[in-house]
Amino acid sequence: MEEQIVQPYHHGDLRRVLIESALDMLHEFKSWQFTLREVARRAGVSHAAPYRHFPDKVALLSELAKVGFDMLGVELTAALLDHLSVEEQLVVAAKAYIKFGNANPALYHLMFSSDAGEQDEVHLNERAIATLNVLTTLLERGQKEGVFKNRPVHGNAGACWALVHGLTMLSMNGLLLPEKVGDKPIDSALATLLEGLRA
Repeated sequence: MEEQIVQPYHHGDLRRVLIESALDMLHEFKSWQFTLREVARRAGVSHAAPYRHFPDKVALLSELAKVGFDMLGVELTAALLDHLSVEEQLVVAAKAYIKFGNANPALYHLMFSSDAGEQDEVHLNERAIATLNVLTTLLERGQKEGVFKNRPVHGNAGACWALVHGLTMLSMNGLLLPEKVGDKPIDSALATLLEGLRA
């Protein structure tokens, strides 16, 4: 029997490989009910290796949640095409947010789960705040242009986030039923949101 040769990881690669392996498992299993030992096995390292970077599973899940916010921020920013008005950008960003949730349901659920550790640690982390800032920047721009009402930006952001998060959860669970909310519930809800924001 040939001896299996395990390629050594370059400095700094182990943490990335562990995160990528855990993300793959999260996507594949649709849950985070795996162990650090199973992540190590998927990554092709010893069962003790993850502890060099993550003292426990909660620390790994916390990092996965933050990676989720990084990914979401990239998707939102990519949707903001320069030729669009601020209202149009808000709508496409909202739709990108909903699309992200539908494409990454387990990761999205983890991002808002207490299993990822203390909520302050995850949601007040600079990476989560950076994602929220995509929204607050749009709202501030809209106010400067006289398109949106001059109200506290963070209050408006909370209202926008609550609506879009709710739409995302309903969409992910297949509950935006036309019998209840019509044929284009997302478009209708976002139109209502814009009406409330307009100056």
